[in-house]
Amino acid sequence: MISFVLILIAAFFFPGMIIRTKSISSGRKGQGILQPIKDIGVLMRKGSVFSRTSGRIFQIAPVVALSSVLCVLLVIPFASQSAVISFEGDFVFFSYLLAFGKFFTILAALDTGSSFSGMGANREAFFSMLVEPAFFILLATFAMVTGYTSFSGIFSHFFLAGTHYVLIYSIIGIYLFVQIAMIENSRLPVDDPKTHLELTMIHEVMILDNSGFDKALIHIGTYLKFAIYGALMYNVIVPAGWNIFLQIVLFLTVQMVFAIIIGLTESFRARNKMNKNPKFILTISAIAWIAFVVILILTDKLI
Repeated sequence: MISFVLILIAAFFFPGMIIRTKSISSGRKGQGILQPIKDIGVLMRKGSVFSRTSGRIFQIAPVVALSSVLCVLLVIPFASQSAVISFEGDFVFFSYLLAFGKFFTILAALDTGSSFSGMGANREAFFSMLVEPAFFILLATFAMVTGYTSFSGIFSHFFLAGTHYVLIYSIIGIYLFVQIAMIENSRLPVDDPKTHLELTMIHEVMILDNSGFDKALIHIGTYLKFAIYGALMYNVIVPAGWNIFLQIVLFLTVQMVFAIIIGLTESFRARNKMNKNPKFILTISAIAWIAFVVILILTDKLI
């Protein structure tokens, strides 16, 4: 349950840290760390407007998407403590529960009857499909090294198995989790959350028809997903047996560093051309596959 609470706390400050990093990088005073949360508060006090062409799916999609993200929090462990829900193969449950929420978001975009929303939904589904192998190959590698197929088992035994190569595992895991998080949350270099050109928008064009309370739920889900991937990165960096208070401090530190990395990336890196994105995402999966083979060789498991 500690993991659940810590992820909620991290998600509270995460978007503000990204914005603050971008402001400092560009030499501007910028907004405060709590500005995104204030914006959420403003949206939640507003009513939602629904188009006459949209149906029930459009109305329930934000709730379903946020509910799926909140359920995912229950399978993330913290330190030596098991997750609230833990079972063999729960990382598959993790991935497809997030996909379930995204599926409803895509359906909602199509339900509006807007060609622009449909275009964004098409791209979102395509990019998610391309990055999915990278996640499963990475978790399969961790499962093979530790001998466990649940998040709790993998991360609690991560530093006990293959100690000679644990640094290599950690570096590979951090890099791939960062890239997967950026793609899954439609950030640079795949997408730019601040763009207003419909032909190049992906996630933002999907939620153009959402407003008020519903849009607040969508943004909250995005902030939580960033913190979730930050929690996964924390688990491959910090050994599970350390002091619990030190673990909490390190958890928040990892989340802060992750937010700063995203802010710096969006400050100094340009968005890819749209036709380059599939190649970029497939490269991430290729790196995961190469890492899988390398680890097989290092652990003498390649016959």
